[in-house]
Amino acid sequence: MDPPPHPSDEFRNWLELPRDLTKSILLRLGAIEILTSAQWVCSPWRKLCKDPSMWLAIDMRKPGDHWTFPELEKMCRDAVDRSCGQLVDIKVDDFGTDELLRHIADSSSQLKRLRLANCLGVSDGGLSGVAAKLPLLEELAISYCPLSKEALEAVGRCCPLLKSLQFNNWFRGSKRCHEEALAIAENMSKLRCLNLVGTYTLTNDSLQAILDGCPHLESLDLRRCKDLTLEGNLGRRCAEQIKDLRLPHDSIDDYEFKEDICELRITGTVLFSPHDYDFDFGSRFDDADFWFD
Repeated sequence: MDPPPHPSDEFRNWLELPRDLTKSILLRLGAIEILTSAQWVCSPWRKLCKDPSMWLAIDMRKPGDHWTFPELEKMCRDAVDRSCGQLVDIKVDDFGTDELLRHIADSSSQLKRLRLANCLGVSDGGLSGVAAKLPLLEELAISYCPLSKEALEAVGRCCPLLKSLQFNNWFRGSKRCHEEALAIAENMSKLRCLNLVGTYTLTNDSLQAILDGCPHLESLDLRRCKDLTLEGNLGRRCAEQIKDLRLPHDSIDDYEFKEDICELRITGTVLFSPHDYDFDFGSRFDDADFWFD
């Protein structure tokens, strides 16, 4: 009987893997891991990590606390530059700025999908200023960034292929919320998917305007839109027009940012209001009844 194989006989040299397989493995690491670790393993890997095809999609979600915002922005710029204009999908959490957004737009005319989450450095003027450079944009996700109707109007005017919008912001005053709803209704008629989770002050009139202005809507997420009353004609219209409808009281268990929302129901005094651009902390509202779940 043959002896068992020696451990060294089972060793496989990673450098001998097919290029496409190596590429697939590296892509699973994410942009930060590639730029800070993987590309320094060996010369073949470094060469592969500079290939523009590695950077068609850049995922810099939830970067953690290991890097400063300037370091993350520098890495993101490097990744965008490596795409050589072929970038189609980018996700940025926390560290986004107007300057970074401008760099992305200037370098990425093929961009189809853009996500910005918790990017307090991105302004209405910043997104409005680059919208015209993103004519192929199909999907835009904005979560807890200080953006309003100005940015929505610009994107709607300049990005005619836009089909999916995620716009999540807590605690908008009712007037501001209605203005944003009108911006969507009047400028994004081709939308098929709309996510408005947590738009607490969205009213029936605002929703009616969106349904009128976006006749192609197939998916609509209204979870935690607590001021809506989906009864009567409006409720029937939603049920008939929308194939995938999430209602205000539906579970948010699968909502990406649910851990950022406290499970509290407060009446009278606003004790906590993250990303609050309309309300004054500590002020009292006789009829206030906010959800933080």
